[in-house]
Amino acid sequence: MQCHMIHNAIFLLGPTAVGKTAIGVRLALALDGEIISGDSRQVYRGLDIGSGKDLADYDLPPALVEKIKPEAAKHTGESYHVPYHLIDVADLGSEYNLFDYQEAFYLAFADILARGKVPVIVGGTGMYVDCIIRNYDLVPTPDNPALRAELEALSYDELKAMLIAEKANLHNTTDFADKDRIMHAIEIERYLKSPACAAYRAGRPPRPEVRPLVLGTTLPRPLVRERIARRLRERLENGLIEEVEGLHKNGASWTRLEQLGLEYRFVSEYLEGKISTKEELFERLNLAIGQFAKRQETWFRGMEKKGVQIHWLPQVDDVEERFAAALREIESQTLQ
Repeated sequence: MQCHMIHNAIFLLGPTAVGKTAIGVRLALALDGEIISGDSRQVYRGLDIGSGKDLADYDLPPALVEKIKPEAAKHTGESYHVPYHLIDVADLGSEYNLFDYQEAFYLAFADILARGKVPVIVGGTGMYVDCIIRNYDLVPTPDNPALRAELEALSYDELKAMLIAEKANLHNTTDFADKDRIMHAIEIERYLKSPACAAYRAGRPPRPEVRPLVLGTTLPRPLVRERIARRLRERLENGLIEEVEGLHKNGASWTRLEQLGLEYRFVSEYLEGKISTKEELFERLNLAIGQFAKRQETWFRGMEKKGVQIHWLPQVDDVEERFAAALREIESQTLQ
């Protein structure tokens, strides 16, 4: 499929367990594109089963290649590898944050475009995809020990009042979760108003222009819950517990693993003896993933309220049908 698009990037977002990767790799094949992951845990090496990297899905079987793009099947019997980016790019011992992701994204995005390919961004981490779609103005915030020492001496209520005074149009109330979050938010606000930050922005190279076409895919909630439960059973059977155990043996603390959330948090608690049985582990983790999926959908609705147009694919449990609908939407946005 050759086209000149109004948009220079395809975003495919949606909650967990709805088949985003399967649709995304098909789109990348059809568009002569490459995948950029929009997942906050797949950046880490070693988080394979729990983060759902499913790297085998990037190698499409010959029959599917012949169906979608026959010219890509150079030799009978060969699979087609869809290149991917921002997967396995960080060690677990480091803290990969939103700024790191945004910087790495622009490098990968520019590289893909320079080679005449189409960036196809696939992911469910709302803040990761949103920071690109709505072009967050992120800057690296250096440590400020003197300010931190000053803030440490204040009470929670004093810090809260200070943040409210410092930050205009405060919408992110999660900053009030605890003293550490408030102090970090204040540090950021102080730095944003500093000459050092102004100098950083002035010297920062221009970002490549991202003109996103945003596609969304989800399924009816009972079906999402069913798919979550089935996938979790498969992951537990295919070595999820052993993966977490191996990460701990290789130096990752239980605290660090728990910080990663969901699969890594609950399996760590099981291995620490905080969860008694595998069935209890399944029940608690299954519930938590279902709640997470609801939060993802809430985030995407929030993006729409802020002006992001998301073209939702049909809610049918058929990857090929949703892939075809995605292609039709892309073609409708194409300049001939």
